[in-house]
Amino acid sequence: MTHKILVMGATGTVGRAVVAELTAPPLGRSRSIAEAPHHASTTHADAPPAGVPEVLALVRDPAVAVLPPGVEPVRGDLTEPGSFADAVEGITAAFLVWPFGTADGLAAVLDVVARHARRIVYLSSAARRPGEREAEELIRRTGREWVFLRPHAFAAGTLRWAADARFRADGVVSEPYGGAAMPLIHERDIAEVAALALTGRSPAGVAHELTGPETLTQAEQARVIGEAIGRPIRWEELPPSEGREQMIAGGLPPEVADAILRARAELVGRPWPVTPRAGARDFRRWADEHAHRFRATMRAARIHVYGDASVIRQEEIPIPAPGRGEVLIKVAGTSFNPSEIGLRSGLLRTVVPEMADLPLPYTLGWDVSGTVVATGAGVSRPRPGDRVMGLLEGGAAAEYSVAPARLLAPAPKAVPLADAAAIPVAGLTAWQTVYEHGRIAPGRRVLVNGAGGGVGMFAVQFARRAGATVIATAGNASSAAAVRACGADEVVDYRTDPLPGDLDVLLNLVPFAPGAGADLARLVRPGGHLVSITAPVQPPPGSRVTATRFVTRNDVDQLAEMAALVDAGEIVVDVAERHPLADLAAVHRMAEAGRTRGKVVIEL
Repeated sequence: MTHKILVMGATGTVGRAVVAELTAPPLGRSRSIAEAPHHASTTHADAPPAGVPEVLALVRDPAVAVLPPGVEPVRGDLTEPGSFADAVEGITAAFLVWPFGTADGLAAVLDVVARHARRIVYLSSAARRPGEREAEELIRRTGREWVFLRPHAFAAGTLRWAADARFRADGVVSEPYGGAAMPLIHERDIAEVAALALTGRSPAGVAHELTGPETLTQAEQARVIGEAIGRPIRWEELPPSEGREQMIAGGLPPEVADAILRARAELVGRPWPVTPRAGARDFRRWADEHAHRFRATMRAARIHVYGDASVIRQEEIPIPAPGRGEVLIKVAGTSFNPSEIGLRSGLLRTVVPEMADLPLPYTLGWDVSGTVVATGAGVSRPRPGDRVMGLLEGGAAAEYSVAPARLLAPAPKAVPLADAAAIPVAGLTAWQTVYEHGRIAPGRRVLVNGAGGGVGMFAVQFARRAGATVIATAGNASSAAAVRACGADEVVDYRTDPLPGDLDVLLNLVPFAPGAGADLARLVRPGGHLVSITAPVQPPPGSRVTATRFVTRNDVDQLAEMAALVDAGEIVVDVAERHPLADLAAVHRMAEAGRTRGKVVIEL
């Protein structure tokens, strides 16, 4: 059955989450690269992906509404139901948010909606105020299927603290009833229940009372937010009379302020009970995803000039905002790549044209892993709360990073999120080295020169998966043990032993002296392949060796495939060291001194 769903309040906290839930296609791919057809599919730009309902969003001004791709904006005003009567023809269900204190005028809106919609899903509340009770009764009288959502307090309600001057300046929340306890609910949990109801995957005639999975006092909520933003937040108990004055000064009618204070007073001794729901998101997760809303700045590792490792500065800079097609990521980790030494020193400016005009100051970090916390216009996937990884053009060595949504793949679940940052640069380089340029096949004899590095660890595993006999070089006992654990059949100590010959494929992952490239090529059989990711190699005349040097390209499909392999236990992510952001300059120095092995992750 095809669903055509009208969402009212589509740009609000819950409505926006409902639209995202309805329009989100599956993240990642269900088939491996080997199984996928080698051509691009074509679909109409405005058509929703298969299995995704058609979604209409009721907005006052479509020109300024920020909606995901494929969502059709419908111009209309709830106070003038005739303004959208024709546009909603053919809808199968409607999500109703009624933003007014009374139900006056709702009957006329329901008359328009009920002409078409078979089901109405209404965002009520657990308090069931008089206007909400009347709204529920009016919906029942339409004779249409109904579902009522009755959430308790929203986690998003704590965002009021972010706008307070004392919170921003001193880390203080000053309100009455810090002991008032409640199970705050994540807006995405409400949206998931709504989406099931709107698409007919859950029964009608049900009123869902919704809470979060745990009860926290207001003072505890402030503490959790402080943990999320890395800054102590202190609760300051305010007398109820002063709290009332504060609310009224902020624009609340006196009767509303009084009702809020009465409810909080009752919650000190009698917190709301938790309504169990599998998979419900706790307040700590909400706070982590929304930490940027409570902060104005973030830590970032930047360079203002080119030079040695001392030019790397850790600074407080504004948190960026995602633009069209972009997302904001709360970074869990980035990683160190040896080529970033060349960027920092200015060497890459002379050899990579794209780096010649790099704007300074520049935030370091190409690999990123983290959690999406906000999306810009035109983004339906990934969504806030999704764990992602990707290869960026810088900016990942910071607490938050803006990234094009199209460059992000789902992060594997089998490793810590920060460790997923070890995959993009090293994994993509190894994947393309082995499968595209090395053309490694079963039975081939392959040497991985530089197997102990971040790229090498992946290259050994990919070559083994391709069915090759893998010989790996290593310079010390720990590197040798690591490459054996990754599947190397033989390990050669390049410091004491000559490199073997009679190779079908040689993968060179390390710099070499001028003229040494020909010596490497002589190790390869006629008709074999030599792939170098450092300097180009010119094989000796008549050797019949194909030599390739390439620059890694970004490929989100390959990243998704690697994530699936990690989760399936078919490859491992070998992280040699983990350091905090403050140690990034020290990591650069250690690498220049030859004192790093494998992949180094920078944890945020």
